[in-house]
Amino acid sequence: MKIQITADSTCDLGSQIEKHGIGIMPLSVILGYSSHLDGVNIVPQDIFDYVEKTGELPKTAAPSIGDYEEFFGKYVDEGKTVIHFNISRKSSSAHDYALAAAEKFKGRVFVVDSKALSSGQGLMIMKACDFVSKGMTAEEIVPAVSALAPKINTSFIPDRLDYLYKGGRCSRMAMYGANLLKIHPLIEMVDGQLVALKKYKGNMEKCISNYIADLAEQYPAYDKTRCFITHSSADENLVNCAKEKVSQLFDFDEVIETVAGSVITGHCGRNTLGVLFIAE
Repeated sequence: MKIQITADSTCDLGSQIEKHGIGIMPLSVILGYSSHLDGVNIVPQDIFDYVEKTGELPKTAAPSIGDYEEFFGKYVDEGKTVIHFNISRKSSSAHDYALAAAEKFKGRVFVVDSKALSSGQGLMIMKACDFVSKGMTAEEIVPAVSALAPKINTSFIPDRLDYLYKGGRCSRMAMYGANLLKIHPLIEMVDGQLVALKKYKGNMEKCISNYIADLAEQYPAYDKTRCFITHSSADENLVNCAKEKVSQLFDFDEVIETVAGSVITGHCGRNTLGVLFIAE
């Protein structure tokens, strides 16, 4: 039976979605009284414009159980078995709603908590695509990819803390101090939720360079299949800096650049960048 890989729009996989035939369930992004579908009728620039105009962050909403039932149903009706990847359960109610919807399909829909977001979630999805191409069954793929969750490095460096402050993730004093002193915290996904770890100081290029050097030291052994450099509409020179540093310190078969969608952008702001991969 053919397997269909699907995911929440928060996976930030860009061109990989069409390339691998991944089905996408969009989350909603709410600007004031107007609701939009992530990746369908809203782009990150709309987020930046809204925040600049109102001083408020957009709100986000998970699809309903009914939305997921309709989404899964079209693939099941085609005779496919669905493996769906949600944004971390600790970040959204999407996983619980998808699980509830899957009950309708009696073993034809498998739902996986990625315990990640953005292309950290995407890494798990891409690995599932690798397993499908090897002829593995859904019953084999689900535990295999779920076991990778603790090994996925999902981390990023924000340029400014304005969005994190507006989202209640840091204090006003921390925001002002960080912006004034050019301090950029390392934000990392730990056990399914985001935490601030060490701090880098200086311009973003210097911070990104040091961050990637620290990753290379922290993860000497890693899955060389692929790496994502994912950013929220970051400056070209910053992206190029990251690419050069990754090529110097790592040996990935493929380095893929992706741009964060509206849901992720709405939480971190412009010029945030992360290097994401699977550790051994």
